[in-house]
Amino acid sequence: MLEYVKTILLKVSFDGTLFEKELRKALRTLVPDEAGQLKAWCYQQFARLYRRVLNRVFRQVSLT
Repeated sequence: MLEYVKTILLKVSFDGTLFEKELRKALRTLVPDEAGQLKAWCYQQFARLYRRVLNRVFRQVSLT
């Protein structure tokens, strides 16, 4: 499931609103371990473009 989520986020990364929506949806479906991996991957891939979105979304979600 994690690889599928990564694919989706890459495809919607052209639009910040859509990216945030898909990221939130992904975090509802992933188990905590996968969510932690997704967080690390997202910051590695998208921090330059969407740091504010990532900070907002991951601050609101418990990964434990």
